[in-house]
Amino acid sequence: MNYDYHIFCCVNERAGNERTSCKKKNSHLFRNYIKQKVKDKSIQNVRVNQSGCLDKCEAGPVIVIYPQGIWYRCENFKDADDIVGSLITGEIVGHLLIKN
Repeated sequence: MNYDYHIFCCVNERAGNERTSCKKKNSHLFRNYIKQKVKDKSIQNVRVNQSGCLDKCEAGPVIVIYPQGIWYRCENFKDADDIVGSLITGEIVGHLLIKN
């Protein structure tokens, strides 16, 4: 199946390392929330997956949406709502963008 949006949410947990990780910032909760919101709103052709490290840890929690290649930080449930809303409108959520 081809998806309009394939969302990868980093849920990496780094142990024994000074560098932060997305899971330490509750990324797994935001991933589950986004997945449920997509289902509740019956948004079609969207796949929400967890991923390992996306190597932008300090900007995170990190979410990347393909095939568009849009990188977001998602720090709370309001951010997650904005990201889900963008799937409906097709607009980029500028204030959440992570610059490459």
